Amino acid sequence: FGAGWNEVDGADQMSGLTSEAIFLAKLVTVLIPEDAEAWGLLSLMLHAEARREARRKDGRYVPLMEQDVECWRHDLISMAEHALTQASRLHQPGRFQLEAAIQSAHAAARLYGHEVRNDVVALYEALLDLAPSTGAETGYAAALSNAGRDTDALLALERMDTGRIASYQPYWAVRAHVLKRLGDERAGESYDRAIGLSTDDAAR
Repeated sequence: FGAGWNEVDGADQMSGLTSEAIFLAKLVTVLIPEDAEAWGLLSLMLHAEARREARRKDGRYVPLMEQDVECWRHDLISMAEHALTQASRLHQPGRFQLEAAIQSAHAAARLYGHEVRNDVVALYEALLDLAPSTGAETGYAAALSNAGRDTDALLALERMDTGRIASYQPYWAVRAHVLKRLGDERAGESYDRAIGLSTDDAAR
Protein backbone atom coordinates (compact mmCIF):
# COMPACT_ATOMS: atom_id res chain seq x y z
CA PHE A 1 0.00 0.00 0.00
CA GLY A 2 2.79 2.40 0.88
CA ALA A 3 4.48 1.98 -2.49
CA GLY A 4 1.26 2.74 -4.34
CA TRP A 5 0.31 5.62 -2.01
CA ASN A 6 3.66 7.36 -2.44
CA GLU A 7 3.45 7.13 -6.24
CA VAL A 8 1.42 10.30 -6.68
CA ASP A 9 2.13 10.59 -10.40
CA GLY A 10 0.40 7.29 -11.17
CA ALA A 11 3.35 5.52 -12.76
CA ASP A 12 2.29 2.40 -14.63
CA GLN A 13 4.38 0.07 -12.50
CA MET A 14 2.63 1.32 -9.36
CA SER A 15 -0.94 1.40 -10.63
CA GLY A 16 -3.31 -0.82 -8.71
CA LEU A 17 -1.02 -1.45 -5.75
CA THR A 18 -3.22 0.30 -3.20
CA SER A 19 -6.32 -1.51 -4.48
CA GLU A 20 -4.47 -4.82 -4.29
CA ALA A 21 -3.32 -4.05 -0.74
CA ILE A 22 -6.87 -3.21 0.34
CA PHE A 23 -8.14 -6.43 -1.26
CA LEU A 24 -5.55 -8.42 0.69
CA ALA A 25 -6.38 -6.59 3.91
CA LYS A 26 -10.07 -7.43 3.46
CA LEU A 27 -9.09 -11.06 2.87
CA VAL A 28 -7.13 -11.10 6.13
CA THR A 29 -10.17 -9.85 8.05
CA VAL A 30 -12.17 -12.73 6.57
CA LEU A 31 -9.52 -15.30 7.47
CA ILE A 32 -8.86 -13.99 11.00
CA PRO A 33 -11.86 -11.83 11.95
CA GLU A 34 -10.90 -12.06 15.62
CA ASP A 35 -7.68 -10.09 15.01
CA ALA A 36 -8.34 -6.43 15.86
CA GLU A 37 -5.19 -5.19 14.15
CA ALA A 38 -6.30 -6.73 10.85
CA TRP A 39 -9.43 -4.56 11.03
CA GLY A 40 -7.35 -1.58 12.15
CA LEU A 41 -4.99 -1.90 9.19
CA LEU A 42 -7.92 -2.15 6.78
CA SER A 43 -9.49 0.96 8.30
CA LEU A 44 -6.21 2.88 8.06
CA MET A 45 -5.71 2.08 4.39
CA LEU A 46 -9.33 2.85 3.49
CA HIS A 47 -9.17 6.25 5.18
CA ALA A 48 -6.01 7.09 3.24
CA GLU A 49 -7.30 5.79 -0.08
CA ALA A 50 -10.53 7.77 0.34
CA ARG A 51 -8.55 11.01 0.02
CA ARG A 52 -6.42 10.04 -2.97
CA GLU A 53 -8.10 12.28 -5.56
CA ALA A 54 -7.99 15.31 -3.25
CA ARG A 55 -4.23 15.22 -2.64
CA ARG A 56 -3.41 17.16 -5.80
CA LYS A 57 -5.17 19.97 -7.65
CA ASP A 58 -3.76 21.26 -10.93
CA GLY A 59 -0.45 19.70 -9.98
CA ARG A 60 -0.37 21.48 -6.63
CA TYR A 61 0.05 19.68 -3.32
CA VAL A 62 -3.05 20.11 -1.13
CA PRO A 63 -2.67 19.68 2.66
CA LEU A 64 -5.28 17.55 4.40
CA MET A 65 -7.01 20.48 6.06
CA GLU A 66 -7.37 22.27 2.71
CA GLN A 67 -8.61 19.33 0.64
CA ASP A 68 -11.99 19.47 -1.05
CA VAL A 69 -14.02 16.89 0.88
CA GLU A 70 -16.33 16.55 -2.13
CA CYS A 71 -13.41 14.78 -3.79
CA TRP A 72 -13.16 12.26 -0.95
CA ARG A 73 -14.56 8.76 -1.44
CA HIS A 74 -17.31 8.75 1.16
CA ASP A 75 -18.07 5.08 0.53
CA LEU A 76 -14.51 4.20 1.52
CA ILE A 77 -14.74 6.38 4.63
CA SER A 78 -17.89 4.51 5.67
CA MET A 79 -16.11 1.21 5.16
CA ALA A 80 -13.14 2.49 7.15
CA GLU A 81 -15.38 3.49 10.04
CA HIS A 82 -17.08 0.09 10.00
CA ALA A 83 -13.70 -1.66 10.12
CA LEU A 84 -12.55 0.53 13.01
CA THR A 85 -15.75 -0.26 14.91
CA GLN A 86 -15.17 -3.97 14.35
CA ALA A 87 -11.66 -3.58 15.73
CA SER A 88 -12.80 -1.70 18.84
CA ARG A 89 -15.30 -4.45 19.70
CA LEU A 90 -12.43 -6.92 20.06
CA HIS A 91 -10.76 -4.91 22.86
CA GLN A 92 -7.22 -5.52 21.56
CA PRO A 93 -5.52 -2.11 21.29
CA GLY A 94 -2.85 -1.85 18.64
CA ARG A 95 -0.78 0.47 16.48
CA PHE A 96 -2.89 0.25 13.32
CA GLN A 97 -6.10 0.91 15.23
CA LEU A 98 -4.63 4.05 16.81
CA GLU A 99 -3.32 5.28 13.46
CA ALA A 100 -6.74 4.62 11.92
CA ALA A 101 -8.42 6.44 14.81
CA ILE A 102 -6.24 9.48 14.09
CA GLN A 103 -7.36 9.43 10.46
CA SER A 104 -10.97 8.99 11.58
CA ALA A 105 -10.68 12.06 13.82
CA HIS A 106 -9.30 14.15 10.94
CA ALA A 107 -12.21 13.02 8.77
CA ALA A 108 -14.71 13.93 11.49
CA ALA A 109 -13.16 17.38 11.78
CA ARG A 110 -13.42 18.09 8.07
CA LEU A 111 -16.75 16.42 7.36
CA TYR A 112 -18.72 17.34 10.46
CA GLY A 113 -16.82 20.22 12.07
CA HIS A 114 -15.98 18.21 15.16
CA GLU A 115 -13.33 19.68 17.47
CA VAL A 116 -10.75 16.90 17.58
CA ARG A 117 -7.41 18.64 18.08
CA ASN A 118 -6.93 17.56 21.69
CA ASP A 119 -8.28 14.10 20.86
CA VAL A 120 -5.63 13.71 18.17
CA VAL A 121 -2.91 14.72 20.66
CA ALA A 122 -4.20 12.07 23.08
CA LEU A 123 -4.27 9.42 20.34
CA TYR A 124 -0.67 10.19 19.42
CA GLU A 125 0.34 9.94 23.07
CA ALA A 126 -1.29 6.50 23.22
CA LEU A 127 0.46 5.52 19.99
CA LEU A 128 3.83 6.61 21.34
CA ASP A 129 3.26 4.53 24.48
CA LEU A 130 2.33 1.47 22.46
CA ALA A 131 4.48 1.71 19.32
CA PRO A 132 7.00 4.58 19.39
CA SER A 133 8.52 5.54 16.05
CA THR A 134 10.01 8.51 14.26
CA GLY A 135 6.79 8.97 12.32
CA ALA A 136 4.65 8.89 15.45
CA GLU A 137 6.90 11.39 17.23
CA THR A 138 6.76 13.74 14.25
CA GLY A 139 2.99 13.36 14.01
CA TYR A 140 2.69 14.08 17.73
CA ALA A 141 4.59 17.35 17.31
CA ALA A 142 2.34 18.32 14.41
CA ALA A 143 -0.73 17.51 16.52
CA LEU A 144 0.58 19.67 19.38
CA SER A 145 1.11 22.56 16.98
CA ASN A 146 -2.38 22.13 15.54
CA ALA A 147 -3.73 22.29 19.10
CA GLY A 148 -2.02 25.66 19.59
CA ARG A 149 0.87 24.23 21.62
CA ASP A 150 3.76 25.28 19.40
CA THR A 151 6.31 25.58 22.22
CA ASP A 152 5.50 22.02 23.33
CA ALA A 153 5.70 20.92 19.70
CA LEU A 154 9.19 22.36 19.31
CA LEU A 155 10.33 20.71 22.54
CA ALA A 156 8.99 17.38 21.28
CA LEU A 157 10.88 17.79 18.02
CA GLU A 158 14.11 18.75 19.73
CA ARG A 159 13.92 15.68 21.98
CA MET A 160 14.03 13.37 18.96
CA ASP A 161 17.16 11.40 18.13
CA THR A 162 19.24 13.41 15.65
CA GLY A 163 20.44 10.31 13.85
CA ARG A 164 16.91 9.21 13.02
CA ILE A 165 15.69 12.56 11.73
CA ALA A 166 18.67 13.66 9.64
CA SER A 167 17.08 12.52 6.35
CA TYR A 168 13.45 12.21 7.47
CA GLN A 169 11.64 14.80 5.37
CA PRO A 170 8.41 15.03 7.43
CA TYR A 171 10.41 16.00 10.51
CA TRP A 172 11.93 19.01 8.76
CA ALA A 173 8.60 20.04 7.23
CA VAL A 174 6.89 19.99 10.64
CA ARG A 175 9.84 21.72 12.30
CA ALA A 176 9.74 24.48 9.67
CA HIS A 177 6.00 24.93 10.20
CA VAL A 178 6.35 25.12 14.00
CA LEU A 179 9.28 27.54 13.87
CA LYS A 180 7.39 29.78 11.44
CA ARG A 181 4.40 29.88 13.79
CA LEU A 182 6.74 30.82 16.63
CA GLY A 183 8.34 33.58 14.55
CA ASP A 184 11.72 31.85 14.76
CA GLU A 185 14.14 32.80 11.97
CA ARG A 186 15.47 29.23 11.89
CA ALA A 187 12.31 28.24 10.01
CA GLY A 188 13.98 29.04 6.68
CA GLU A 189 16.78 26.54 7.29
CA SER A 190 14.26 23.82 8.11
CA TYR A 191 12.19 24.63 5.02
CA ASP A 192 15.34 24.36 2.89
CA ARG A 193 16.14 21.00 4.46
CA ALA A 194 12.59 19.72 3.86
CA ILE A 195 12.66 20.94 0.25
CA GLY A 196 15.99 19.25 -0.35
CA LEU A 197 14.69 15.94 1.00
CA SER A 198 11.47 16.04 -1.07
CA THR A 199 11.34 13.80 -4.13
CA ASP A 200 7.92 15.00 -5.30
CA ASP A 201 7.80 18.29 -7.19
CA ALA A 202 4.38 19.29 -5.81
CA ALA A 203 5.40 18.62 -2.21
CA ARG A 204 8.65 20.50 -2.75
